[in-house]
Amino acid sequence: MIAAVIPALDEAPRIARVVRTLPPVVGRIVVIDDGSSDRTREVAQAADPRVVVLRHENRRGVGASIAEGALFARALGAEVVVVLAGDGQMDVADLPAVLRPILRGEADYVKGDRLRWPDGALAFPLDRLLGIVGLAALTRLATGQFVQDAQCGYCAFSARALDTLDLARLWPGYGYPNALLIALHAAGLRVVEVPVRPVYDGAPSKLRLAHVPPIVGMLLRASVRRLSGRLAVAPVVEAKGLRRRASAAQAARD
Repeated sequence: MIAAVIPALDEAPRIARVVRTLPPVVGRIVVIDDGSSDRTREVAQAADPRVVVLRHENRRGVGASIAEGALFARALGAEVVVVLAGDGQMDVADLPAVLRPILRGEADYVKGDRLRWPDGALAFPLDRLLGIVGLAALTRLATGQFVQDAQCGYCAFSARALDTLDLARLWPGYGYPNALLIALHAAGLRVVEVPVRPVYDGAPSKLRLAHVPPIVGMLLRASVRRLSGRLAVAPVVEAKGLRRRASAAQAARD
């Protein structure tokens, strides 16, 4: 089974359209409502019978939401988990390209690269583009692997990656894609980037300037570990409740 995981924060105006555009090949849709103050949960639940909504009463972060959704989907029997944003800024038409390397056995983890899309860089305002390029450069230094668009959240996990990585203990916030790439490198899992179309409607990013220094610090520490000859291991933060919910999903499936 292929499952989609959609982290969402105050996405009631957009979440139904995202859910309804997912093709029939997606057997289950796990929406994680990360403490929304609007009707994200109700709208998502009513949009499609494939939807299961996991609700956080208090905001835990996009990384913690993705980890919880992926573990929950795996416990339900998913062999592949694809992650899309709840704001509609990921083109569902790119879903086959994101899934293909995993379905062919060529990758354990696939992530989108918006900059490889024709004129993809032109879709972003300059400050956001500089952030994407800068964090990608630091991520390359931390992992020793070429990554062009580390912050793109359009990605897919194989069953092997889901079973190997300790997702419940990875960085819970906006540094999650970077910490995940470090963990994938440390585990020797295969990472493939594929071009995806950037969809930018002018809405401000939820990433704030205050989020950047901790991410940069994490990447610099990982870079020092790698360059000093120690295999980089992603920083861990226990995300409470993830394993409990995954275990409950597994029990329900059995």
